[in-house]
Amino acid sequence: MNKIDESSAESILTREQLLAKKIIAKSTVAAGLFNQYTQEQTDCIVENVARIGFNNRVRLAKMAREETGLGVWEHKVLKNVLATQLVFENIKNEKTVGVLSHDEQTGITEIAQPLGPIFAIIPVTNPTSTVMFKILIALKSRNPIIISPPRKAMKCSVEAARLCYQAALEADAPEDCIQWLPESSREWTHAMMNQSGIALILATGGTSLVKAAYSSGTPAIGVGPGNVPVFIDKSADLPFAVNSVISSKTFDNGTVCASEQAVIVEQSFAPMARDELSKQKCYFLNADEIKKVQAVAVDPDSGGMNPAIVGQPVEVIAKMAGINPPKGTIILLAELEGVGRNYPLSGEVLAPILAFYSRPNLDEALKTCIDLNYFAGVGHTASIYANDPAVIDTFGNLMNAGRVLINTPSSQGAVGGVFNTLLTSFTLGCGAGGKNITTENISARHLLNIKRVCRRRENERWNRFDPAKYLDEKMEWNAAISEYNKNY
Repeated sequence: MNKIDESSAESILTREQLLAKKIIAKSTVAAGLFNQYTQEQTDCIVENVARIGFNNRVRLAKMAREETGLGVWEHKVLKNVLATQLVFENIKNEKTVGVLSHDEQTGITEIAQPLGPIFAIIPVTNPTSTVMFKILIALKSRNPIIISPPRKAMKCSVEAARLCYQAALEADAPEDCIQWLPESSREWTHAMMNQSGIALILATGGTSLVKAAYSSGTPAIGVGPGNVPVFIDKSADLPFAVNSVISSKTFDNGTVCASEQAVIVEQSFAPMARDELSKQKCYFLNADEIKKVQAVAVDPDSGGMNPAIVGQPVEVIAKMAGINPPKGTIILLAELEGVGRNYPLSGEVLAPILAFYSRPNLDEALKTCIDLNYFAGVGHTASIYANDPAVIDTFGNLMNAGRVLINTPSSQGAVGGVFNTLLTSFTLGCGAGGKNITTENISARHLLNIKRVCRRRENERWNRFDPAKYLDEKMEWNAAISEYNKNY
């Protein structure tokens, strides 16, 4: 398609709507064909796509790093592995076609049905891994997919989609089962989201984009912001905990939304924690340096992170802020007193910057974790390092998070499949707190409609009960329950 003439907002929207309808029309035909595929045919397509994606993991990672200027290409390689090999391992044996289950006792048969065309919005922080992940789970559930690449990662995202499409066609997938938008713009995204032919929006990105998906009138699965607190308890193996936090926070320069955002410790444990963090090349900013870093890391008007620092290493951030941390510093630490808009670095910052809190006792430390959780990351992820079961249980019960990770790097832990048995996913649900429909790691099973064929099975207890007794106003709850269950 030719690049759209941007002569006027009205004409752009009209042309986009027209082209969007053509894309949807192709996707609808693909959906009709895909609905006739067997499980064996579907699995053959999925495996070939996963294989081709995996084989191009390095090239795509380097393309993403070069185009976006974000993160570390070697770490993006690992993201591409997670999105292909590990996702494939999760879904390869999952039944997504035909009868899923039959229960003779209840008389209920569950049958899988595809949703239809899926519109997938891709974040700039994971521009190739998220493309391949969403394509795999869509194909596994026999849903055509339309990719909306991020503007700053158009080339690498489209290349990932193109490779997957080629691999799908080689395995006899329907034509147009994978498509992508010819341009990336807010107008294009809204034009697609509002198309009646779209069955579902898979929205991974900023808060405003996810809100737009939910308000489009089309069913959507979105994500929420992450502001992951990591509590290091006195019972923890401190060197291990610090090393683990560092390996997570520096992974792809902190671009994973599940990366740690604040370290919380008890006051009596704080000196040891500071020493260990410093020993492992983390630098505690002084009061003046905190002001300088927060000035370049956070937009003072919106309170959100400055895109310019996302995925950048310490040396780049330090230069922007005009500070001089010791050579070799890998994380900047800002010791803060409170949480909220008056403490800009207490929110989500997808870069190697961490807040640090020292609290008088366990209760106060846990309250700070809750405050951080609710300030900018409710429903997402929380992390704890401890070897005291009682502390772990208390933390797990208190946190409003879809994933509570124990002695685990939160970036890799939340994505799943590396340090735990969570489904490997690049779309992490945050539940009602994060304005999402689920707290689960999204996978192929979330992209199915389950039809239930219900055979007649009479309720013998109901049949034995005299319905006329309900007409007696004097009958109360306990009597009704007793009579209902009589002789059962």
